[in-house]
Amino acid sequence: MPDTMYVTFEESWDAKSRTGGGALSEEVARVRDAAGLPYAVVYRVPGREVPLAARMVVWRAGVLDSWAYDEYGRRTAEAELQMRTDEGQLLIRRLLVRRYPDGQTGEFDVHCPRTVVELSAGGTARISHQPQGMRGASLEAQLTVADEHLWTPRPGFDDWSALPVADALPHWVAAELVAAELGAAEPAAAEPAVAGSGWRLEPSRLLGSPDFDRVFRPGTHIGGVRVREAVPCGSVRVPSGVLAVDCPQSGDEEPRITVAVPPGTYPVEAASVEVADRGQPSYEELVAVRLQVSDVPVAAWEMALGPGDDTLRLRAGAAFGFGTDAATGAFGDADAWQDLRGLLDRASRPGSSEADKIASTEVGAHLDGGGLGADMAVFYTGGDGVYPVWVGRSASGEVVCVAVHTGLDLDLDD
Repeated sequence: MPDTMYVTFEESWDAKSRTGGGALSEEVARVRDAAGLPYAVVYRVPGREVPLAARMVVWRAGVLDSWAYDEYGRRTAEAELQMRTDEGQLLIRRLLVRRYPDGQTGEFDVHCPRTVVELSAGGTARISHQPQGMRGASLEAQLTVADEHLWTPRPGFDDWSALPVADALPHWVAAELVAAELGAAEPAAAEPAVAGSGWRLEPSRLLGSPDFDRVFRPGTHIGGVRVREAVPCGSVRVPSGVLAVDCPQSGDEEPRITVAVPPGTYPVEAASVEVADRGQPSYEELVAVRLQVSDVPVAAWEMALGPGDDTLRLRAGAAFGFGTDAATGAFGDADAWQDLRGLLDRASRPGSSEADKIASTEVGAHLDGGGLGADMAVFYTGGDGVYPVWVGRSASGEVVCVAVHTGLDLDLDD
């Protein structure tokens, strides 16, 4: 800890923007501490604009959150602590440590190595270590830990200035990881893998079914249903080079999911299957839509992430995506997204002079953005909820297509 470090106080703290809600004097902060009211402690050094760390204190709620920052303003560590019932101890509930390979890697870059430790008062620790970031495999374990690793004394107000900035993993976690990584290097640990005592080697949670595009291969049988010929649904202009995927009725200012693609015009098509119920006439059901960027074969499918999405918080079988309470989604240009949404709303009204901008498709509608230089392809989903967006990438990592599984739940690995 630098000898020249000093602390300041704020009403609150925004960890992302590294800004407080208003400066507080030490006297006011002391009164807030005694009353259990929220305040933030910010650690600084002269000549550095970015703080070393910040702690958000709310004793009345029994919580203490902290963040450490590097010289670029990136969070290197985050901790969540919960007060024990006797109020003299804090449970270290969650600790996340990131290790940036260079000065350009972003906080949520899929290549950024990181480790999370989640502790319970019962004495268990869940550790997930991603040495290659979200795209790589992770070392996972649930371990029994000693009380001394679970709890830390509650700081008094006068302790803040001398309290170390925690920006590294605890020694006991680092020691466990060394043993686990040595175990993972052994050939015997290659599949579903025991990487050491209590450790497993798990595939990346970003990766989807390696054969997702089976739903676009006519005649393929998947789980008792037969894939039909894909149906064209118009094309979408993406002049900005950033494709947006979200519910067009969402009230959010920015689209939930964006994917970088080369600027251009891309066809959209829908996949459906023929479902034959015993003794009943067969029927068709939409299962997926995709925007095709190139004809290069897909080597891997990867879940697209929205702002703040982190696979370390993603449990097995769960996925991130865009949410809808209108049973619809859409592809469109990210920069023109709000203008396209506005045009869609106006053109959908009865008697609208812009009604000719909308054309029905097999799966929803196509919106011609005209002078906006961008378009929107609207598709129906199987209902309300969260729908993952899957990015098909080539062997070299380029985007080949962007797809959404919209309907019937199919086992694509079957």
